[in-house]
Amino acid sequence: MEKEHLEIILEDIKEKFDLVLEGHEVLREEIRETRQEFNEKLDLVNFKVDTLNTKIDGVDAKFTKKIDGVDTRLSTKIDEVDAKLTKKIDGVDTRLSTKIDEVDAKLTKKIDDVEAHLSNKIDAVAVDLSAHRADTEAHRTIYKVKE
Repeated sequence: MEKEHLEIILEDIKEKFDLVLEGHEVLREEIRETRQEFNEKLDLVNFKVDTLNTKIDGVDAKFTKKIDGVDTRLSTKIDEVDAKLTKKIDGVDTRLSTKIDEVDAKLTKKIDDVEAHLSNKIDAVAVDLSAHRADTEAHRTIYKVKE
């Protein structure tokens, strides 16, 4: 009886062992399916990332081209404005220099005229003073200054 009993226990252990092996096989299959689904999703994500990178590169190139165009146009406009303002400033400088030279010439002439006029007056006063002194010297006794 022990042998029969042992055979029954071994048969029961074998059935349980088969169930465990079957469970492992099911789990292995589920892991494979999950891994396959994950790899497919990962491939899709990689495709989308690559597509997005391509689009970003295109946008980058497009904006770089636009920025370069704007930079070129603005540089040209700045150069034009600079040339125009330089020309205006040079014109104003020339006109003001001419006016300053004219005013300088007029003032120099007036100063020279005033100097000549005052020089003549001073000379006339000197002549009068000299004549007065000569007269005073000639009449020393009449105009004697007492100290």
